[in-house]
Amino acid sequence: MYKIFETNEFIKKFEKLVNKENDFLYKKLTDYVYPQLRSQPYYGKNIKKLVSYKPETWRYRMGKYRLFYLIEEAG
Repeated sequence: MYKIFETNEFIKKFEKLVNKENDFLYKKLTDYVYPQLRSQPYYGKNIKKLVSYKPETWRYRMGKYRLFYLIEEAG
C-alpha cells in the first residue's frame, strides 16, 4: 500500500478548473487514478518515471492534465 497526497499547489489549481471539468477530473481521480496508484504506482498505461529528477518523480497522464507524484511506501 502506498500513500497519496495532494500538494497545496495541486489543490489550488484543481479548484480553479471549470466545474464540469472539475467534476470529471475529481471522479477520474477518486474512482480510477488513486486506487490504481495505491495498489501499483510504478507501472501503468499512463504512468511514466521522469528522468533525472531527484527525488524520483513519476507522472500520471490524464488527457491534457498531468499528475506528478513521489512514491513513499507506507509502513
